[in-house]
Amino acid sequence: MVKRTGGTEPWRIGVLFSRSGVTAVIEETQLQGTILAIEEVNASGGVNGREIEPVCYDPGSDVHAFARYASKLLTEDGVSSIFGCYTSSSRKAVVPIVERHNGLLWYPTLYEGFEYSPNVIYTGAAPNQNIVALVDYMLETYGSRFYLVGSDYIYPRESNRIMRELLRQRRGKALGEHYLDLGARRSEFRLLMRDLRNNRPDVVFSTVVGESTAFLYQAYAEAGFDPRTMPIASLTTSEAEVSLMTVDAARGHITAAPYFESVRTDRNAAFVRRYNRRFGDDQRTNLCVEAAYFQIHIFARSLAEVDTMNPDVLKPVVLSSEYEAPQGLVSIDADNGHTSLWTRVGRVNAMGQFDVVRESMLPVRPDPYLVSH
Repeated sequence: MVKRTGGTEPWRIGVLFSRSGVTAVIEETQLQGTILAIEEVNASGGVNGREIEPVCYDPGSDVHAFARYASKLLTEDGVSSIFGCYTSSSRKAVVPIVERHNGLLWYPTLYEGFEYSPNVIYTGAAPNQNIVALVDYMLETYGSRFYLVGSDYIYPRESNRIMRELLRQRRGKALGEHYLDLGARRSEFRLLMRDLRNNRPDVVFSTVVGESTAFLYQAYAEAGFDPRTMPIASLTTSEAEVSLMTVDAARGHITAAPYFESVRTDRNAAFVRRYNRRFGDDQRTNLCVEAAYFQIHIFARSLAEVDTMNPDVLKPVVLSSEYEAPQGLVSIDADNGHTSLWTRVGRVNAMGQFDVVRESMLPVRPDPYLVSH
């Protein structure tokens, strides 16, 4: 049995999400999901009578700042669990630091897979939980000729590698592949439209992230393309990115994700109401908000059981834990530290929400190395 500490001081955790820079549009929402969950835990009495206290830093969408703040949290701020990171570049900068100091990184973002760390809890989607369903749906519905476009860093390049392999297996074809800087200007996307017009794909697969996402969709609309015959299919375009563009620019395009705000469950409806009450009626939830939210609750339940922040004691309880999240029942896989999540494909409607056009019947177990594909 774990000895109860009997302390009254708060449980301190690190929170690393950008409130400035090119990826702040989505990271700010992850911060809000984290804060909402912490406030809920504290309002219900905290964990064994002690509140959770977040130590928050703004890395400003800068990879080096993520690493610097992670080190500060672990060595100066008395933190052993860090909740944060959005891009794979930021995660890969933080993971060696967390491993060196035997901390835990809770990572609430979809990613490219092909990674395992005993010091990371992955609560975002692995490739088998989003890209496989997306490619199958697009092939069946629109055609086999894909054009791949992404921001120029680890996640888009690795996701496009996976997409090319999935297309090869399914006798589809990648007609072209184009990358732009994370901070790409609007004019650069207009130039991309020329290549799309020349190649005439059936599907544009986008792994563009951050503020640039709106530029892609707006340039597409201005070029006069029709999503009914050549939609943009994405893993990274959520309600947050849709809010940056006009509904007309987003309508008809496709995203695969474990969660959409439009998921029709009582639990999700209550979650959305609480989120809006806390952050404003104009704020929309998304897949990254939801993962950031439920991972705090999983952490709090596990912490209540062991009553210690020691990662060597806490993590075994986290593994195999379950939680009724807004998307449905989720669980942490004991074999790989990833999360069993729901798989959904959604199409943007006239209200800027996603109509779910395909979804799994049960949570999909994570397969980060795509062994079964």
